[in-house]
Amino acid sequence: MSIDLPVTPGPAPAPHDALPARPVDPATFGDEATYRHTRLPVDQASTLLPDAYTSPEFFALERERVFATGWVAVGLTADVDRHGACVVVEVAGRSVIVTRNRHGALRAFHNVCRHRATRLLDADAREVGRRGRIRCPYHSWTYDTDGACLGSPLFEGSDVPAGQEPVFDTSVATGFDRADQGLLPVAVDSWGFLLFVHLGRDPGPLREQLGDLPARFADHRLEAWSPRRRRRYDVAANYKLVGENFMEYYHLPWVHPELNRVSRFSDHYRWQGPGMYTGMCTTPVSRNTEAGGWDGPAPLSTLGPDDADSGRFVWLFPSCALVVLPNHAFVLLNRPVAADRTEETAVLLTHPEFVDDEDGRAGLDQLEAFWDLVNRQDLDIVERVQQGLADPAFRGGRMCFRFEEPVHRFQNMVVDRMVGLDRVPAGDDVTAVRMFPDPDTVV
Repeated sequence: MSIDLPVTPGPAPAPHDALPARPVDPATFGDEATYRHTRLPVDQASTLLPDAYTSPEFFALERERVFATGWVAVGLTADVDRHGACVVVEVAGRSVIVTRNRHGALRAFHNVCRHRATRLLDADAREVGRRGRIRCPYHSWTYDTDGACLGSPLFEGSDVPAGQEPVFDTSVATGFDRADQGLLPVAVDSWGFLLFVHLGRDPGPLREQLGDLPARFADHRLEAWSPRRRRRYDVAANYKLVGENFMEYYHLPWVHPELNRVSRFSDHYRWQGPGMYTGMCTTPVSRNTEAGGWDGPAPLSTLGPDDADSGRFVWLFPSCALVVLPNHAFVLLNRPVAADRTEETAVLLTHPEFVDDEDGRAGLDQLEAFWDLVNRQDLDIVERVQQGLADPAFRGGRMCFRFEEPVHRFQNMVVDRMVGLDRVPAGDDVTAVRMFPDPDTVV
């Protein structure tokens, strides 16, 4: 469970010399003892070992134990809003097609033909194919949006020359049944406007990983929100650094002078219950300054008094940032490419009452510019952290208990998966915990 402030002094933390020497033996990345300094309570803990951000061996194991064993946010429901619409996403090195079948149900499949493993759809595909059929470009094996094999090849529209159809007839093949040749399925689900996939063979329900978030966001009706603006960023840093930067505001005065003027330290609360996420909120939401801010489009009118004047900042394990304010939402979908590289998609969304007129678009322009400014400041600093982590002299640093409890929570989620534990962390006993005992404290 997350701790409340003030922290009760405990035993002295281990000295720096007791931290693991670098590089750590990759054979120990799955051992609990490797992470003993991060497992300590946050007021005594040291950060996750630097190899977790720099080692190709750690990255390879992390893909399998973190990204291939749980629900991962990969896109937006608006991108698959009808039969045959699709997105092609990459998770743990696997290409996955997400689409909807004829009845509107979500379906996902490995992007692999069952014949010779040809990649079926390009990464930028937005439709599965003509008439909602997925056709292999190599030998024309064809599948429907439920993954069933329709033909091998399906003669209609397959470019088989007239008169040569019998040559391609597989009905006489020994032991061959098209019913056994469907696409390899991937578990898929949604919450609000987000799409999730799970590569495991026997995934638990998404709601177990989300914990209490659906209840916390119930009044926002996130399933009705719409994406309006998108940007992509190539980040020369590990995805965890992107996440850990998002989870704390220790850096605000020095990295974000503009944001610091509309997001006061004294207005921050820890906002997390049980679930695979970290959470903070700011309340009340500050008004814009000449440098920008979160004002713009009108807020959703149906929100209760708490939600109507609060910003929620949630990191969905393992790699998605979700910001929900009364008048807009901002999402960062982070795809790990290498130990030191992340591809990031930023999306600005509006609620169902948004008016798409000149004033509304002007408000979106201001929000997009402000978020772009803040995000570029963040990416610049995490890239500098990545550069520092490459120095073998650095073996880990002490957690700052007042600001970094969410970082500690996240790092221990990563450790759980790396050592083979599947558990959902508990949260605070109250909905929001003020990060400072004295609201006027700004140290």
